[in-house]
Amino acid sequence: MKIMNLKLSVFVITAIVINSSALANDQEKLEPWQEAKKSEVWEPVPKVVSAEEGQVPSDAIVLVGKGSQDPWISVKSDTFPWKLENNVLTVTPGTGDIKTKQNFCDVQLHIEWKTPTEVKGMEGQQRNNSGIFFQQRYEIQILDSYNNQTYPNGQAGSVYKQSIPLVNAMRPPGQWQSYDIIFTAPRFEDKELVKPGYITVIHNGVLIQNNVEIQGNTVWIGEPSYKAHGCAPLQLQDHGNLVSFRNVWVRPLGE
Repeated sequence: MKIMNLKLSVFVITAIVINSSALANDQEKLEPWQEAKKSEVWEPVPKVVSAEEGQVPSDAIVLVGKGSQDPWISVKSDTFPWKLENNVLTVTPGTGDIKTKQNFCDVQLHIEWKTPTEVKGMEGQQRNNSGIFFQQRYEIQILDSYNNQTYPNGQAGSVYKQSIPLVNAMRPPGQWQSYDIIFTAPRFEDKELVKPGYITVIHNGVLIQNNVEIQGNTVWIGEPSYKAHGCAPLQLQDHGNLVSFRNVWVRPLGE
């Protein structure tokens, strides 16, 4: 009799546990909209940026154009040797590169540039050359690559001597070109590289570099390599040609 009572007690307890579990499951069962709310993230809330058609984003720093506040300086001295007229900046050949007074890390850069129509006797890398150096080290090539044969990893839109553009999106000389560039700076810890830099380039609305890994400092001769550094200026190159720039702005991204 005791054994039977014990078995009955175990059965009753088990039934209670099962029923309680079933009741709990019924109580926890949520409506689809309640389940959906579990994956909603409410913070942080993105800040509002005005981006009207044809206008500079409200959080951008204007480097060439209306509203620019003398952001450039010569790499060689404390002067500003290039020509700035009607919001168009033009290289003064032989005066050297210029750089921003402000340092940058990760950025979105918009830059419009134009090469002269005069190309007589100019071929390859001599066809109206310039460049944009991110952190004064990593160059995106500027060159008249319209019907102009040169080594592909040195044509317009290349990560110079590192990455060939996916396509050649050049317009004829004398027409304005545009670059929209996303640059992610390399990361260093204890002077050692822990993450390389990456770059995406859109040339005249066409993707030509798709999150390409930067192999190191731009060099003309030899292999690229990294050297530890922090945030640094943007730099425009004087290659001895009358290349012009307009509507240049930059948006710092993150820290």
